[in-house]
Amino acid sequence: MEDYPRLTKSRKQDHIEISLNKNVQSGIVTGFDHFHFNHNPLPEIDFQCISTESDFLGKTVQSPILISSMTGGTADGLIINRNLAKAAQLRGIALALGSGRAGLDSIEAAKTYQLRKWAPSIPVYANLGAIQLNYGFGVDECKRVVEMAEADALILHLNSLQEALQPEGQTNFAGLLKKITEICKTSSVPVIAKEVGWGINALAARRLVDAGVSCIDIAGAGGTSWSEVEKHRNSSEARIRISSHFNDWGMPTAEAVKEVCQALPNVPVIASGGLRKGLDIAKSLALGASMGGIAGGFLKAATKSSEEVVNLIDELNLELRIAMFAVGAGTIEQLKQTPIIKAHLNDR
Repeated sequence: MEDYPRLTKSRKQDHIEISLNKNVQSGIVTGFDHFHFNHNPLPEIDFQCISTESDFLGKTVQSPILISSMTGGTADGLIINRNLAKAAQLRGIALALGSGRAGLDSIEAAKTYQLRKWAPSIPVYANLGAIQLNYGFGVDECKRVVEMAEADALILHLNSLQEALQPEGQTNFAGLLKKITEICKTSSVPVIAKEVGWGINALAARRLVDAGVSCIDIAGAGGTSWSEVEKHRNSSEARIRISSHFNDWGMPTAEAVKEVCQALPNVPVIASGGLRKGLDIAKSLALGASMGGIAGGFLKAATKSSEEVVNLIDELNLELRIAMFAVGAGTIEQLKQTPIIKAHLNDR
């Protein structure tokens, strides 16, 4: 029998090191550069009075910036998560954890997800691969992951392509939606469905919402490509070639956000997948999202210090506020009502 705790820990460490040290950028662009705001030369608001405070899944955050799911379960994961938690608490933003599966395997690994000592009051989201529901996990394990992190929501991430590219991948996705429905019915916290970098379209989003999911995290194409990450983990020449062929796979984040928000206007949506700057977040909100999630930039900052993470949050938030000022939106709700135009490529 395979040693799953050991394999999980090794895989998580691989993912951290590859993400930090290799070029794993998607061959697809996010599409945010194709959208633009109309500049308002007379905004009629005081820049100092602009508020980025917003409500999300029943909790108030000081800015609609989500530190997206990254890691946990390893010594490096604890350092990274601790720095992220300290910074998120200081700036009052939400923090999503990496998959908590490793934390169910050992007490030591569980500590890397237990961050309330550093983040006592911000929203924290636990995370588990939805595929685990077809490999022995169920209501009890989801409950344990939430309790382990003292979480405000549970993310079930969908990573079918990544699993197919892993030599040790778990690929039986048959009947998974029914099991997601069961988790949603029994969960004490909202359930978020999240892709990992290839996007969720309107059809899939509607099926997930009908199953009871409270929020969709788009996680579209344009940021880290997990096919590229897995390419660096593979030793088989055939699998390396196959992984490289999927570098331009997926739905651009901006397009996915627009499609899902138009189809499901009353469903909270997180825009993630290649967001890098405050202007990306501003455009996401104007397209209908409630939150902008960023992982890669925060991962690099968190390997240095919590202060570096705070600096990045402040830069993103300042740029978001400048964008709001430039369109005349004094609040996040006003920004969400601001028209945004898709430009033709030859017009840019």
